[in-house]
Amino acid sequence: MTLKERITEDMKAAMRAKETERLGAIRMLTAAIKQKEVDERVELDDAGIIAIVDKLLKQRKDSIDAFEKAGRQDLADKERAEVAVLSAYLPARLSAEEIAAEVKAIVTALGASGPGDMGKVMGAVKAKLAGKADMGQVSAAVKAALAG
Repeated sequence: MTLKERITEDMKAAMRAKETERLGAIRMLTAAIKQKEVDERVELDDAGIIAIVDKLLKQRKDSIDAFEKAGRQDLADKERAEVAVLSAYLPARLSAEEIAAEVKAIVTALGASGPGDMGKVMGAVKAKLAGKADMGQVSAAVKAALAG
C-alpha cells in the first residue's frame, strides 16, 4: 500500500469514527498533496508526499511557537494535535548520532573540506536523508562536520 492509499484509508476510517480533529488534519494533508499534483501536473510518489508532510509539520511547529508567545494555548493545542496526526505518515526518524554518522560519510565521500562546501554537502545529505531526519538537525551536523 502506498502512502497516498494509506492516507485515503485513514481519512475514511476517521470519517466513520467521527474523529473530527483527525479528519481535519488528514483533509488538510490531502488538499496539500492535490494542490502540489495539480500545480506541477505530476503524480506524487511516497518521497514527494513525505516532503509535503515535513513542510506541514514545520509550519505547525512554527505556529505552535507563535500561539504560545501570544498566549493562545487553545490554538497551540489544536496545532499539536495536527502534528501528532501528520507525524504518523513519516518514516522512523534518525537519532542525532545516526545523522552525524551519515553526514560524516557524505563529507568524506565528497571530499568536502570547509564551510564553502556547505551547499554541495547539504544537497547530497538532503537527497539521502529526506523524510528520515529533521533538516535543522542535519544542517547543524553538516556545519559541525565542516568546521571540525
